[in-house]
Amino acid sequence: MSIEPTNDLRITAVKVLDIRFPTSDELDGSDAVHVDPDYSSAYVILETDGAHQGHGLTFTIGRGTEIVCAACRSLSQGLVGRSMSDIVTNFLEFHRSLTNDSQARWIGPEKGVIHLATAAIVNAVWDLWGKIENKPVWQLVCELEPRQILELTELRYVSDVLSHDRALNILEQQAPHREKRIAELRRDGYPAYTTSAGWLGYSDEKIRELCLQGIEEGWNHFKIKVGQDIEDDRRRCRIVRETIGPDRHLMTDANQRWEVGEAIEWMKQLVEFKPLWIEEPTSPDDILGHKAVADALRPLGIGVATGEMCQNRIIFKQLMAADAMDFCQYDSCRLASVNEILAVMLMAAELNVRCCPHAGGVGLCQYVNHLVMIDYVCIAGTHEGRVAEYVSHLHEHFADPWRQKAGAYLLPEASGYGITMKPDSLHRYAHPHGSVWVERAAK
Repeated sequence: MSIEPTNDLRITAVKVLDIRFPTSDELDGSDAVHVDPDYSSAYVILETDGAHQGHGLTFTIGRGTEIVCAACRSLSQGLVGRSMSDIVTNFLEFHRSLTNDSQARWIGPEKGVIHLATAAIVNAVWDLWGKIENKPVWQLVCELEPRQILELTELRYVSDVLSHDRALNILEQQAPHREKRIAELRRDGYPAYTTSAGWLGYSDEKIRELCLQGIEEGWNHFKIKVGQDIEDDRRRCRIVRETIGPDRHLMTDANQRWEVGEAIEWMKQLVEFKPLWIEEPTSPDDILGHKAVADALRPLGIGVATGEMCQNRIIFKQLMAADAMDFCQYDSCRLASVNEILAVMLMAAELNVRCCPHAGGVGLCQYVNHLVMIDYVCIAGTHEGRVAEYVSHLHEHFADPWRQKAGAYLLPEASGYGITMKPDSLHRYAHPHGSVWVERAAK
């Protein structure tokens, strides 16, 4: 069974914007490595000859966004004139025309700036498809037959771990339970954790206040940034643990700060605070390093989480197959959109790794709100031991912002991928000529 063609809307123009928010002013998003982030995005708009536009973005943190924007413009040159019917019925072929461009792939392939740009473009295509069909993206996928989902899934280079037949079997096993799971999600949502209380630049008082606020709002999982100073980390972890109590979960995140041996020794000094995981303990490309950290810390009850800077599904394959990760934190923009993320979800199901996707930033919560629903309904069949990241910043700039209640993401209802920003926000925060940035430059 093939994907049914959608109406014959054609892409008439591709607009790329550099959108930046001055979050470094309050140290929102600060960690041991990225000390002054300005949450930003390379923002793509697909204009059409109909009533709909497709919006997509890739998350960045300030300088360098202009480079990703240039890559978006370069990769999108062949999009004008393409019909959505042609793209949707040949989605993998379209996906590979970007990831495997005979010249652009030289500065990839499937990694770095070129892959970030691919994600922005393909995310916009998914948004446009959902809007044309008048369905949120999670629903669009969850209504497809198992074979149709596989037609969209990029399994190239991972078939040694996950064969086409085995992937199909996973999808077919879960298909009879979809309606029941969707009903559960409508009732309860999908469990999440908050990072908003634990940025490294926050004072002790602010951390304590935000933890108390989180408890009042119903959160049971709290993440804190670590890695600059062990005594400082011990003090801050103690504040969080004492504030949230013994029964809620504390997670730690080093953002790639440490050498392998340093990560092991550092976390041994935080064991008393019972962290559920240490996130990104070392270089995101170091499979052997993550394996060593995982082997050393699992006996202490600490798992290893990583993936927000994992370059592609092939690195995820190695991390999972080597038993080097306990929690898979795929990123909705670091990977090349839904097509590649489906492959990572399926590998995680095959190899019994829990998906707890990275979110926050600009728009990542919007994407994740769809992706976790797809995973639960179509692939994993459970959210036990899984939580999706949640960050409260910048949601006010989106036309259809995510919704959460009592520490859970609620099912998105609006059509598309939920990433459309308000026109006023796009106008004011466009860099460098938006009014916010012009006013700051004049000071």
